[in-house]
Amino acid sequence: MRASRLIRKSHRWLSIAFTLLVGANIAVQGNEQVALWVGGATLLPLLLLLVSGLYLFVLPYRKRRVGEEGR
Repeated sequence: MRASRLIRKSHRWLSIAFTLLVGANIAVQGNEQVALWVGGATLLPLLLLLVSGLYLFVLPYRKRRVGEEGR
């Protein structure tokens, strides 16, 4: 259970980082060169959010499936 708790906590912090980066991207829209770099920087947290979110989505189904096999 410790791994899922760590993934859940990191998912929350990644969402905060992603939100701040999107806000920064909106703030620097006047400067295209900087906006390109900030926009590119948002892709890493977004990818990590996708992976951790899919894991958290599948976790209850996986637990239910493991419980059924034990019967």
